[in-house]
Amino acid sequence: MHWREAERAFADEVVARETLPRTFERSAERNADRTAQRYKGGPYDRSLVAEGVLPAALNGEYADVTYAEMRGLVRRLAAGFRELGVDGGTRVALYAETRMEWAQTDFAALAAGAVVTTVYASSSSDQVRYLLEDPGATVVVVGDRELLDEVLAVAGELSRDLDAVVSFDDVDVGEVDFGGDGDDVDTALGADDVYTLGELHALGADAFDEAAYEGWLNSTDVDDLASLIYTSGTTGRPKGVRLTHANFRANVTQCYRRFADRPDRDPGVPGISAESTTLSFLPLAHVFERLAGHYMMFAAGATVGYAESPDTLREDFGLVRPTTTTSVPRVYEKLYDAIREQAGESAVKERVFEWAVAVGRAHHEADDPGALLDAKRAVADRLVFSSVREALGGNVDFFISGGGSLSAELCALYHAMDLPILEGYGLTETSPVISVNPPEAPKVGTIGPPVADTEIAVDGTVVGEATADLAGETGELLARGPQVTDGYWERPEATAEAFTEPDRLPEGVALAGTPPEERGGDPDAPWFRTGDVVRLRPDGYVAFRERAKQLLVLSTGKNVAPGPIEDRFAANEFVEGCVVLGDGRKFISALIVPNFERVAAWADARGVDLPDDRKAVCRDERVRGRIRAEVDRVNEGFEPYERIKRFRLVEEEFTEANDLLTPTMKKKRRNILDRFADEIEMIYAET
Repeated sequence: MHWREAERAFADEVVARETLPRTFERSAERNADRTAQRYKGGPYDRSLVAEGVLPAALNGEYADVTYAEMRGLVRRLAAGFRELGVDGGTRVALYAETRMEWAQTDFAALAAGAVVTTVYASSSSDQVRYLLEDPGATVVVVGDRELLDEVLAVAGELSRDLDAVVSFDDVDVGEVDFGGDGDDVDTALGADDVYTLGELHALGADAFDEAAYEGWLNSTDVDDLASLIYTSGTTGRPKGVRLTHANFRANVTQCYRRFADRPDRDPGVPGISAESTTLSFLPLAHVFERLAGHYMMFAAGATVGYAESPDTLREDFGLVRPTTTTSVPRVYEKLYDAIREQAGESAVKERVFEWAVAVGRAHHEADDPGALLDAKRAVADRLVFSSVREALGGNVDFFISGGGSLSAELCALYHAMDLPILEGYGLTETSPVISVNPPEAPKVGTIGPPVADTEIAVDGTVVGEATADLAGETGELLARGPQVTDGYWERPEATAEAFTEPDRLPEGVALAGTPPEERGGDPDAPWFRTGDVVRLRPDGYVAFRERAKQLLVLSTGKNVAPGPIEDRFAANEFVEGCVVLGDGRKFISALIVPNFERVAAWADARGVDLPDDRKAVCRDERVRGRIRAEVDRVNEGFEPYERIKRFRLVEEEFTEANDLLTPTMKKKRRNILDRFADEIEMIYAET
């Protein structure tokens, strides 16, 4: 049986149509004695520990929570929420870092009947105000004292009073300023309205009744709203995406069928099961980690360890020893930079590393490597790749990438090191996964074929010259399936714009995936417009090209997709970041952030004396010449009108802190254009 047929036919106890808290309950029953969560000692003043609910983890080490223990926590927290007045339809906002308590609180709020709405821990005050106001949240759960203060500072400006605020961390309510930031703002909250999670648990422990709890679960229908997740806002005001239990649960089943340890697979093909362990560090406020690193993992009975922070990933990988993890392309870029930097501690090590990478890539790309290349690959593995894998805990079977376009070159490098990255694609509106590479048949440079019970269409009407010469159908990707939202929260106009009726598809449009009659879907269901340009290959795999709104239209009429050009710099040792420009201009240009450490090492090795100031380094003609060589190398892979004609080096890196990246590390192009407006004008003013 072909793997696609086996995937669609696969069924076990994880495959079900039910609410999310019911999924957790059943998994906890099956896996009661297994480790559900691992939490690190040191970074947080956990109220569950302060109240004696959980033991303290030793500083810098991990402690475990079994599924039976986690189920007890979830049940009592759910009862605590009910004591606060939370019931069906109450919007509970989760405003915290990714940590153990986030997962427990999510399941508890859902079990109590609430709709969970999420707020990134890095949100500005204006964003926090909007993300509490728009969904009408009445209970807010925060991570620590700093986030509690942020909520209190904006609470008086909300049109609806907050009923309660709950803190993961132990806070002294007597020290809390209920007047906001010292002005006359009335928060309508007092000390009696602020609880720690440990106190909420105590409330629930006193009130918990198993029959009542079962009644709460039974009163929630699978088609009820589970969560409002807001879009990143890179193209306007964030919109609240309505996602039901059925949306999420369908996507859990779809992804689990693709990744599960199915009996049809060769024993050497890795998968996800109750034996799996993941390291969670992406924001759980984002739909990608919420589905792939949270709902799917707990449904499977896997173990979820929580990283202390993105800055401690190397240490946390070694302690948790995950078999898989989910991340965005930027993290894989940074991780590869760190690997290469360590290998470059000496000239000899650097040469060995580059040789090993070249051998690994050749071996990975060869249909029949032959004995000589096999032998070289074995040496490369012994000298380099085995130590890289060990630095990541030694157990990684595969990584999953989403939330942005991954460089094919970088992906191939990871495959070459026996650390395969399975790239996928999705959006908040699709819960999120539409397609992803299968473990048994990954194809670098693609985002895989559609997951089961998903139908896609490629509407060729948006194809520009930059994509028209590719084989296969190219155009905007449309999708429909049980994981697709029914629309945006209180935004009917935006909802209408996001969907296209079936009879509006052009004749001869390319279709792929599972048609409605085979998945029990509605043949008259509307299609969701993703706004992304893709190529549907003859083999059924999808290749991502660009956001339709980000296609650059030159004044000459040529269309250029900036993403593939930028991706070619992802594994470049001298380039930290790149943004390709040219909309409405005669030619393509770029803003490039150098990798200042690698540039300095290059200069030292050649006896070149560079200035200390980074701005001056960007103006140094020798540095510009070195970067120009990298730009020329990248340009070779593109058509003349797609090539970077001019560029400018800038010293400021694109980060979330300076508002040039989203929390999921996507470039905020509008902000970048505004921040560097003068530099861009200089590029095009040059003669």
